[in-house]
Amino acid sequence: MVGDLITQALSTASNFIWGPYLLIPLLLATGVFLTIRLRGLQFRQLGHALYLALIVRKEEGAHGEISHFQALMTALAATVGTGNIVGVATAIALGGPGALFWMWVTGLVGLATKYCEALLSVKYRILDHRGEHVGGPMYYLTRGIKQKKLGALLGWLFALFTSIAAFGIGNMVQSNAVADAVAGAFGLREWITGLVIAIALGLVILGGIKSIGRVTSIFVPTMIILYLIVSGSIWILNIEAIPAAFSLVFRDAFTGSAATGGVAGTTMALAMRYGIARGIFSNESGLGSAGIVAAAAQTQQPARQALVSMTQTFIDTLVVCTFTGIAIIATGVWNSGENGATLTQLAFSNNFPVVGPAIVAVGLTMFAFSTILGWSYYGERSIQYILGEWSVIPYRVAFVLAAFYGSVRTLDFVWLFSDVMNGLMALPNLIGLIFLSGVVVRETNDFFGKTRR
Repeated sequence: MVGDLITQALSTASNFIWGPYLLIPLLLATGVFLTIRLRGLQFRQLGHALYLALIVRKEEGAHGEISHFQALMTALAATVGTGNIVGVATAIALGGPGALFWMWVTGLVGLATKYCEALLSVKYRILDHRGEHVGGPMYYLTRGIKQKKLGALLGWLFALFTSIAAFGIGNMVQSNAVADAVAGAFGLREWITGLVIAIALGLVILGGIKSIGRVTSIFVPTMIILYLIVSGSIWILNIEAIPAAFSLVFRDAFTGSAATGGVAGTTMALAMRYGIARGIFSNESGLGSAGIVAAAAQTQQPARQALVSMTQTFIDTLVVCTFTGIAIIATGVWNSGENGATLTQLAFSNNFPVVGPAIVAVGLTMFAFSTILGWSYYGERSIQYILGEWSVIPYRVAFVLAAFYGSVRTLDFVWLFSDVMNGLMALPNLIGLIFLSGVVVRETNDFFGKTRR
């Protein structure tokens, strides 16, 4: 009875936070505001940013624990996860094909948001007692906002919500999705999958950010390239349906979709709600989380790392999510009545009847494990900010145990809890971005002024 009341309360809170009156308009408005203040920097400098991220990779003579590329891959590790397979499918199943358009919108304005988060995280980072660079919203809120009491409160709240949210969105939700997919594709018991995840996770995260950076710099680009090759094959096999799929996305974004197949009709409001919510779940622009790892990058220029970091949103939402979404729409399974990973598996099975479910299961496993790695670092830096360095090792141990627990339990409660915690960590961060937008503009102008001279 008490459990039902708690679940109902969380559901009500989640619907309010992620509804049309609070976080979704605030996230979009903040992204648009920052885009205007930066004069569309994410569009003007995207090519240069990709060059810095994927070609240059390293800044000589700079201070930090990991390279630009490793910081980007660790941030991508945290975002390229179940949102790219399960989240896209859920958005399309509940909001219609038009939901994919609104996911793109979150990505386009989210580029500016991500840029600002990374720039501020590097600018206001500090050295801890071990001589490592630490930063993120909790530091730029506390050190950057002139109203010191307000900044300290916002920074503490962000760190608290992030350290808790990491166990949900960044851990148990991911391991549970993997265990379900592997059980369905290969018949492997959930506890076995959970044990493998926990052991592999422990071996990586106990070595800290340098260990995480080394693993993600190899693991993440490999998994993304493999997934794009396979999902791109579906595009090729259904090449005649691709133009119609894109047309459907743009049309339904503003009209909704009629009742057809196994799903009820959707409205523009539903397409916006699920597209924006799942887009943010996937790319995390506005949550502030990626700034935590950007602060560890080897750089002397906050704006330089910010350019690299914003490519994370582009790769996650405008590339990977698009490949999944168009594959689902072009194969015609989007109105089958299925949802989540099952819907994505259906799209793959239509083209690869024998190995389709296995491909999705393997892809989901790789994506989810990388997310757990990234969020383990976000969570430990947040708990370190609140309790001090002594708390890092216990937090890592608890994080490993939670990964196993999540694989063997049903997690409806955790999904709701994660939605609430994600929303709560975004609120202080968005307030800080608005307060500190002038700092971002000055740093940006200074950086580009120097590069022109």
